[in-house]
Amino acid sequence: MQKKQTVNIITLGCSKNLVDSEVIMGQLGDKYLVSHDSNDPSDVVVINTCGFIKDAKEESVDTILRAVESKKAGEIKKVIVCGCLSERYKADLKEEIAEVDGFYGVNELPAILKDLEVDYKKELIGERSVTTPKHFAYLKISEGCNRTCSFCAIPLIRGRHKSRPKEEIIREVKSLAAKGVKELLIIAQELTYYGVDIYNKRELPDLLNKISEVDGIEWIRLHYAYPAGFPEELLHVMAENPKICNYLDIPLQHISDRLLASMKRHITAEKTYRLIDQIKSTVPGVALRTTLIVGYPGETEEDFEQLMDFVSKVRFDRLGVFQYSHEEHTGAYLLKDDVSEDIKQDRADRIMMLQQEISNELNKEKEGRIFKTIIDRIEGDHFIGRTEYDSPEVDNEVLIPVEGNALQVGEFYNIRILKADFFDLYGELE
Repeated sequence: MQKKQTVNIITLGCSKNLVDSEVIMGQLGDKYLVSHDSNDPSDVVVINTCGFIKDAKEESVDTILRAVESKKAGEIKKVIVCGCLSERYKADLKEEIAEVDGFYGVNELPAILKDLEVDYKKELIGERSVTTPKHFAYLKISEGCNRTCSFCAIPLIRGRHKSRPKEEIIREVKSLAAKGVKELLIIAQELTYYGVDIYNKRELPDLLNKISEVDGIEWIRLHYAYPAGFPEELLHVMAENPKICNYLDIPLQHISDRLLASMKRHITAEKTYRLIDQIKSTVPGVALRTTLIVGYPGETEEDFEQLMDFVSKVRFDRLGVFQYSHEEHTGAYLLKDDVSEDIKQDRADRIMMLQQEISNELNKEKEGRIFKTIIDRIEGDHFIGRTEYDSPEVDNEVLIPVEGNALQVGEFYNIRILKADFFDLYGELE
């Protein structure tokens, strides 16, 4: 019997890329032995790249170059590159790194499979080789984005917004639940726009209710909701449906009216504050995660102080900061990138120092309280879990001693928080 060739899929960038890699793995499974982000030798390496900002592009290029060196050394037979960087710079990459066997964009799955001598199986739509711990998975409900945010290259790479039909999504949810998935992280470039293109109205609330009816799904978590035109109905569904986590990832980017206008965010500071008040009043106890941009062209110290004041007032549960990256073919590329790298770094550090204080204070308020917690893994002397207010990899974790506790990964437990610090909670089984 002929030994199967091995393929290692390397995924760079966001969770949307991870889902794409899982889809590729699902299609390759019959012919190849497939691994993900493995350090073991393999016959073929498929690199699913990110091309969003400067640092991500550099990481992607470095990864490609390392794979090419391994190919030259005879350790790899074939190197295939796909994803956002390849979509955006395919012609340049072909010229600069000719040793790569194939460059493919974000919507060229059949071509990638053909290169690997595998037939694209339409019947496997919705089937993936899930690479996350088996109790949670990302669920991508749409592709692309119709927004024209001046700093963002995603619409150039991923194209216009394209919702997946509800029936197709529910089939995938049932398949994931049958494999033991209990928590779904709903992702899209623009979550709340779901359905407008195929149903002529925003259908995320209805989709979430349908997902929640699938047996086995206990937590539904929402990522990447655009603030302008935010549908009020979604908040009522969050408040009323017990399976939807009290958690919302809503990237706000800035609070300066002048910069919001230049960023083409279609929202003002006043409307942003009003929306946050509405979210908090309609969904009591909701955990808000946001991302901000510092160093956007023309950002003054006064603009930045407004942003610091905003973070102080709102007290986000979770917060991330990007330093502005000057991306060609975006609207902001026409502006002068006039904030120095040192100032960008300083402002990012100041925001995160402030957020660290806020996070510590909010975590201290959890001491003595009991939270439903899912166990993700065992690490050293601790079980590592999360509450409904925390998403995997980016948010707080709950640490419970292994000694004296017979907990199971992937199961839910009531955990009393004994101690808290900036980004971790320490608890015991109640």
